[in-house]
Amino acid sequence: MKFRRPLPLFAAMLAIAGFGSALIAQLESGDRGILPLDSSGVLEVGGIHVDIGGETAEAARYAGWREAQRIGFRMLWAKANNAPLNQAPAVDDATLDDLVSSISVEKEQIGPGRYIADLGVLFDRSRAASLIGMAGDNRRSEPMLLMPVMISGGTPTALETRNAWQRAWASFRTSTSAIDYVRPSGLGVDPLLVNAAQVDRPGRAWWRNILDYYGAADILVAQVEVHRLFPGGPASAHFVARHGPDGEVVGSFDIHDRDGGDLQPLMNKGAQQMDQLFTAALNSGRLHRDPSLNLPPAAPSPEEAAAEQVVTDVAPAQAYPLLVAAPDAAWLSYAIGSIRSVPGVDSVTETSVALGGTSSVVAAYHGDISALRAALMARGWSVDYESGQLRLSRSAGSTAPTVPSTSLAPQPGAAPPPRP
Repeated sequence: MKFRRPLPLFAAMLAIAGFGSALIAQLESGDRGILPLDSSGVLEVGGIHVDIGGETAEAARYAGWREAQRIGFRMLWAKANNAPLNQAPAVDDATLDDLVSSISVEKEQIGPGRYIADLGVLFDRSRAASLIGMAGDNRRSEPMLLMPVMISGGTPTALETRNAWQRAWASFRTSTSAIDYVRPSGLGVDPLLVNAAQVDRPGRAWWRNILDYYGAADILVAQVEVHRLFPGGPASAHFVARHGPDGEVVGSFDIHDRDGGDLQPLMNKGAQQMDQLFTAALNSGRLHRDPSLNLPPAAPSPEEAAAEQVVTDVAPAQAYPLLVAAPDAAWLSYAIGSIRSVPGVDSVTETSVALGGTSSVVAAYHGDISALRAALMARGWSVDYESGQLRLSRSAGSTAPTVPSTSLAPQPGAAPPPRP
């Protein structure tokens, strides 16, 4: 007998194996992933322009770096204290040498006796914080998942492939920002979770899963659309800052580059300005977490639902004043006991006692006054409604109640009380 393999099942297995290998190949591709720069221990000031001369090229360069340190400290102090540059304290070069951890060169031109450059200065956070007024706790946002989306040639991409916009945010130093950015690197499963298509998905359950995976509380979308007059020519970029799962627009701006050969400086400048938009929105109270990102309340169990229904059905107790016509103490005690026996009465409190006249009591009753009157009439009382209160009196033909004697005298046939 020949054995035949089920062709549909075999074909399905081949299809699954092929899809799995294609998926693994897609995730393991080497053209994606940029690790974010760790800036927790430094404070950076960039875009410092210096133009200074010297006897030699090396002396001019050294003097330019020293000048960048002085300008950078004043800029950092002014930003931390929200004050003009001219109010920054004077710090000598020896102290600045101890505070500065490194100098980054953005662009430089070195001549025989002149140095022109755009520099960035990195200050050691632990040493410089007390001098610039950042030693205390600074207000920062909740962790925000940053999704950089770049639209070029009509095609939006996020972390699917490396691009200049992703690199700008990966190299952006967040230590001086009020936003606590969570920046995915683009490695592993990041392209499947943080991609351009996810930005337009409204499903809150999937958004909650992504935020939980990255340990974030909210979403920030940094979007840029790049236009060129011709390949490699002048470029213009339109930046849009968005917030939340619905992409609420926080702000926008445009940057133009006449050179256009290298987009990276343009993207770096855009990341800095977009951080300013997010920070301004945070300070104005606009970055509120969407309540739909919270987990829905758990459904109550049948027992809890039944107990809640019982509590809802029972009306709260109301205080009703009652007037009781009682000729003696026996009738008053009997009336109070009869009122207490009504279902729904929590308590009966005497407010005034007038034996032989009309006494006043207050009954706490779960229900309206008409139901209380009907219940008392069912117990043989004559009940009248007068000016918002009930008046109780004996019905015709009712006999006086029997009240146990409280006298200490011995009753007939009873044993004498023991002697002390």
